Amino acid sequence: MNNLSILEHIKLTINPKFQDWILFKNDTYIIFDDITIVANVQDEAIKLMKEFGPVFAGGSAGDFNVIHLNSTEGWLVSGHGYGMYTYVHPSELDNETPNDLEIGLYGRSKRNLDGENPEIVHINTSNNS
Repeated sequence: MNNLSILEHIKLTINPKFQDWILFKNDTYIIFDDITIVANVQDEAIKLMKEFGPVFAGGSAGDFNVIHLNSTEGWLVSGHGYGMYTYVHPSELDNETPNDLEIGLYGRSKRNLDGENPEIVHINTSNNS
């Protein structure tokens, strides 16, 4: 059994060339291309999460893609926000062999929670990685 923390799993999902990202409470993270041009990264991340995190029926927030990971267990669910991904660990799902729809719907529900009540739990920058 792999005993990595969720943060360690998430670090393994991100291409090492991207060092600037912010993680929210329900495992949604936003990658910033250049954090040095952002005046207040926490405010910007919360603004983006409030804009792109909540899911509305029939809206583009309902669209998602599931990315199967090679570097660690689990999946990433991407949506309509640039650089925004939600990590789903296999232990979060009841089905041992979930399909992309199950994974995507679960990941989308986690992103919605982060969008409705954004709470930053980790800030990663090239200075602290």
